[in-house]
Order: sequence, then structure tokens, then C-alpha cells
Amino acid sequence: MTRVRRGYTARRRRTKIRLFASTFRGAHSRLTRTAAQQKMRALVSSHRDRGRQKRYFRRLWITRINAVTRENKVLYSYSTLIHNLYEKQLLLNRKIPAQIAISNKNCLYMISNKIRSSNKEN
Repeated sequence: MTRVRRGYTARRRRTKIRLFASTFRGAHSRLTRTAAQQKMRALVSSHRDRGRQKRYFRRLWITRINAVTRENKVLYSYSTLIHNLYEKQLLLNRKIPAQIAISNKNCLYMISNKIRSSNKEN
């Protein structure tokens, strides 16, 4: 049986792995086997953390809105604010009110007080 020279195919596969792992430290970027293992581990982590990132940002937005709504000018909690938003069919996701809460608190106060006053009328 003749010897198979695997130069082109194997080299192309290894180069692709090394390019992916080029920013890793130490042997993780130099040795093919450890680079391949680290590549698989990195892809698993990135896939898992995409979901976590969405979760963490939602928690952050909720915390920011709650912090502003509990200050003196708005007299009720985050959950009541969101409930009133849904009752008035103002379907804002939590990102927008969180940005409003950081940049312009008075605007969030106006929105919440307007919703609250219209709820009292009905």
C-alpha cells in the first residue's frame, strides 16, 4: 500500500483551526490538538453565553427602571408601572424605558404619571 500524502487537505484544516485560535494564549494557539479542543470549548461557551447575555441585560434594564420608579416622583413600583403599560397597550420592551430612565428621568416620570392619571379616570 502506498503512502498517502495528506498535505493540502490536512494543512487547510489545521490553518483554519489556527486562525480561529490565533488570539488564544500559549499552547492553545500553537499546538493543533489543543487549539482544536479550545476552539470547541470557545464555541460552546459563546453559544451558551448568548442566552445568558439576553437574560443579564433584561435583569439590568429591570433594575434600572425599578430604581428610578421607586424615587420620590413616581409613587409605585416597577411591576405596577409595567402592568399599567400593558393595560394602556403601550407595548414597550424594557430596554427603551431603561434608556429613558438613565438619560431623562423626567420623561419617565411624565409617562408614568400620565398612565397613572388616565387609569384613575377610567
